[in-house]
Amino acid sequence: MATSTVNHIVIIGGGSAGWLSAGLIAAQPHLTHNAKVTLIESPNVPTLGVGEGTWPTMRQTLKTIGISETQFIRQCDASFKQGSRFDGWSHDENEGQANEHYYHPFSLPVAYQNLNIAPYWFAQHDAVSFSHAVSSQTYLCDHNKAPKSHLHSDYQTVANYGYHLDAGKFAQLLQQHCIDKLNVNHIISHVDDVINDDDNYISAVQTRDHGLITGDLFIDCSGHHGRLIEQHYKVALQSQDHILFNDRAVAVQVPYANNEQEILSYTKATAQDTGWIWDIGLQSRRGVGMVYSSKFETTQGAKDKLISYLNKTQSHLSLAELTIRELKFTPGYREHFWHKNCIAIGMSAGFIEPLEASALVMVELSLNNLLANFPTHKNAMPQLAQRFDQQTHYRWQRIIEFLKLHYVLSKRTSEYWQAHRAPNAAPRALIDNLTLWQYQSPWLNDFDRAQEVFSSASYQYVLYGMKHLPQFPAMKMPAAVIEHFTKSQQEAKQGLAKLPTNRQLLNHIQKFGLQPI
Repeated sequence: MATSTVNHIVIIGGGSAGWLSAGLIAAQPHLTHNAKVTLIESPNVPTLGVGEGTWPTMRQTLKTIGISETQFIRQCDASFKQGSRFDGWSHDENEGQANEHYYHPFSLPVAYQNLNIAPYWFAQHDAVSFSHAVSSQTYLCDHNKAPKSHLHSDYQTVANYGYHLDAGKFAQLLQQHCIDKLNVNHIISHVDDVINDDDNYISAVQTRDHGLITGDLFIDCSGHHGRLIEQHYKVALQSQDHILFNDRAVAVQVPYANNEQEILSYTKATAQDTGWIWDIGLQSRRGVGMVYSSKFETTQGAKDKLISYLNKTQSHLSLAELTIRELKFTPGYREHFWHKNCIAIGMSAGFIEPLEASALVMVELSLNNLLANFPTHKNAMPQLAQRFDQQTHYRWQRIIEFLKLHYVLSKRTSEYWQAHRAPNAAPRALIDNLTLWQYQSPWLNDFDRAQEVFSSASYQYVLYGMKHLPQFPAMKMPAAVIEHFTKSQQEAKQGLAKLPTNRQLLNHIQKFGLQPI
């Protein structure tokens, strides 16, 4: 390092991860002692641009960076996301379950912080789904309703929400804001070499067009190339393909039939024999793709399944005019995320699969972790790196367990789904929890860290959406519990009566905007 203090942060790579890193760091100089921020990205790096989902955390991230919700929605083709819907994950279609689906909404079950209401629902599980019984948001999703109205200001909520967005346009918005408003130094050039000091810390990178760029802390946002963390430091990727098999995707951008077609306010995930299909509604189009495992499916087979799905959902399409992109990835995460003065964030740190949209939230969580424990001096880095690695490893492991939950509960019969249920293909912690949850319902103590990636509520939505009920008698409902269920249904009725559709609110924002905070 040129100095012992951290005065200059250099980010390698743009895209969503790079520019989110630049934005969150540059917008909070009080946390970095006014460190300078430089972002270096290679020219002409393509973005996938098939549509991407965020968690509700993105609202606070955008507020912190200083971007208004109106600006974000207008410039990123963004729409409101209130959770995920899973179609056909429990059974094969030929078992008479063709319309079977369940929700994982962003809102917690009613009274969640004070009462585990799930055991009281068991007695009526045949009459109403768990998510419909405990979350009014499920009804909003059923009817493509927005999570608020035009009367609410930027980022204000009625129902908890994140976004669907165009990843390419999102990176462009962040880039312009970081350069114009936050004084981020932007360098467009290839990184040809990385120079270390005597302690094996990075002291500078050699760029092709701008010479030597010195720095004190380097953030690797170079995607799966891992320009610093992998190519330079040789930190290995720990593959997780023995647990989650998907390593390929085919994706396409699909126009709407007309400008008034309803926009889904959730990510739709439809199970297939060899994977699953995502369907994300933006303002101007849909992003649709099939995630699959190359061990169980060919590229052409995945394309055929994707086209079959599109034929069922959009009869107006001229499939010959669509461009289907092929994507490859290795499911896994780094052995270390912070090595010397290099931190991997985004796909350079790892990627599993798109299920439950954990990619961008891991960028946000990693950056918030870094800023809460910012290394103002070189001597503090080893201890902070150890903390950062422990926290990040924990989060990746919890993500893998939660994603695997969706597969191990399925009763689908193809080879792909049977392999997911093999005892040696599931993490030990998940198997132990599933054994415990046969006799009690998950709740607050099961996942009790201050910043859990998935709470016990998320596990409840998937477990009971997949009809995985515990082996104990349903509890009788006292009057106070009945009131909670009644309150949830009343909130649903009010929301359906007062809230506009996703399309209506987005059209309003395009014309008039939202009130500033």
